[in-house]
Amino acid sequence: CLPVVEEENPDYWRSQARETLQSALDRKLNTNVAKNILFFLGDGMGVTTYTAARILKGQLQNQSGEDTVMTMDTFPHVGLAKTYSVDFQIPDSAATATAYLCGVKTNLNVIGVNAAARNGVCRTQKGNEVTSILKWAKDAGKSVGVVTTTRVQHATPATTYAHSASRKWYSDADMPDSAKKDGCTDIASQLIKNIDIDVIIGGGRKYMTPRGTKDPEYPWDFSSRGKRRDGRNLIQEWQSMKTGKVAHYVWNKTDFDAVDPETTNYLMGKSLFEPGDLQYEADRDPILDPSIVETTEKAIRILQKNPKGFFLLVEGGRIDQAHHAGQAYMALHEAIAFDKAIAKGLELTKDEETLTIVTADHSQPLTFNGFPFRGNASFISVSASWSYMLPYTTLMYGNGPGNKIINGKRPDIRNVTTNYIQFSAVPMKSTTHSGEDVAVLARGPMAHLFSGVQEQNYIAHAMAYAACVGTDMRHCQSESLPPLGHSTFSTDWNGSGVVQASAALISGLLSLILVLTVLM
Repeated sequence: CLPVVEEENPDYWRSQARETLQSALDRKLNTNVAKNILFFLGDGMGVTTYTAARILKGQLQNQSGEDTVMTMDTFPHVGLAKTYSVDFQIPDSAATATAYLCGVKTNLNVIGVNAAARNGVCRTQKGNEVTSILKWAKDAGKSVGVVTTTRVQHATPATTYAHSASRKWYSDADMPDSAKKDGCTDIASQLIKNIDIDVIIGGGRKYMTPRGTKDPEYPWDFSSRGKRRDGRNLIQEWQSMKTGKVAHYVWNKTDFDAVDPETTNYLMGKSLFEPGDLQYEADRDPILDPSIVETTEKAIRILQKNPKGFFLLVEGGRIDQAHHAGQAYMALHEAIAFDKAIAKGLELTKDEETLTIVTADHSQPLTFNGFPFRGNASFISVSASWSYMLPYTTLMYGNGPGNKIINGKRPDIRNVTTNYIQFSAVPMKSTTHSGEDVAVLARGPMAHLFSGVQEQNYIAHAMAYAACVGTDMRHCQSESLPPLGHSTFSTDWNGSGVVQASAALISGLLSLILVLTVLM
């Protein structure tokens, strides 16, 4: 791909830089109290995924892609978060979610508990529970919601409401008898008990129904049937709990589209569209399943009717799952859909009152390498390898299912398809995570707090401070005080300022008279 003529002119780059510089110089800090918090979490969306998705997005628009502007790129404040957990150098989604949602770093595989809890040991859970910013927001009178492309009992969404010594205790059928005996409960049951969540959208309905219950969408599929051994139907229990309220349980797009947020005073919407995780964006049937853009919009329109504001977590959860399968094509399309959801969120809210955060929980061992020409489609197109004169994709994994060395050579991939599993250096059934810092992008009230390199658990505290939820209320108190250096007299003309100023003047005159008397 030859460079465009204008890029050969130095003035093109100088002019572009001047405009960007002026935009930065003109930027004013937004120190308002955040009425709303929009928290977008790209699971496994490390910087390599972010960059590759940007390129693909541009190429889908018939551009070379490298200079494409993602919605995420427009966020003015950018920082980095350290993702390690208390016990592991490279974390999982449970430990990281507890950090950025609850403000406390913890151990691998546990959710909503501190690092004194041990993976899979129920008795260590008791007394070590930590609450999330979703609960802090709810306690402050805000509406709260969760949107995810995974099951709603998965690590990221579950951490908003659950406390569990194991992230894998989705239903009671997934728990050992010892944990039940010690009093621990499964994640799905905590979904309807712990917090009165206004909107939950995602998958995972098989964890909500009794064992053997046929799935309404896939009645022939035994793996999609209900899993619960306690006989409880949590969906029906949730509906009974909402008697007298405008509450909808929907599992298909037709019913989802029929929910009108504008005419509903109060809606508890729990949309379980799949027995497990939702379909990949590249495989999604738009007639049967809503997109993450549609679910984000529905959630915001429901939540934003609360005059006290809202907190909404939106997770692009299948970015990570596609990476685990070695399918960069799927992962990048998930990331692009996630970016579109961010755009919808910005469209429906105002920067003056809404703090919007975009980040990842951890990265994936995806590399972006070689010397490809501009416009290279990195997930299927190739660079040349001079050692064997065999091409290779510029995106590949450090480990995963894509290791295909046969007789000491890689296969010829010049006829690869979009379902291609990217090459990996180390053969593994599934990729691991990777441990580098992740980007944190922010805009809106107090967004500047997210600049710099921070511990990941800092994110929850900074969001809470900006919105005056939780225990740190200093931002609200500072908003109510007069600006530093201003006298009460100069800003308050209702009489009290005059009285205070007069008292101060009289006190000063008396002191002066006393000094003069002594000197005489």
